[in-house]
Amino acid sequence: MSVIILLIVISILVAGGFLAAFLWSVKDGQYDDDHTPSIRMLFDDQPPASKP
Repeated sequence: MSVIILLIVISILVAGGFLAAFLWSVKDGQYDDDHTPSIRMLFDDQPPASKP
């Protein structure tokens, strides 16, 4: 029975770590621009500059 309690405590700590990492990434601005990546492939590439 003590193993179950130990596993519950460890799983709560791991879940808390993932929650902290998620909140840190949101605070850092990881998910700010969700529109541009979906249409980036539609933009034309710039032609290479010709050398004089």
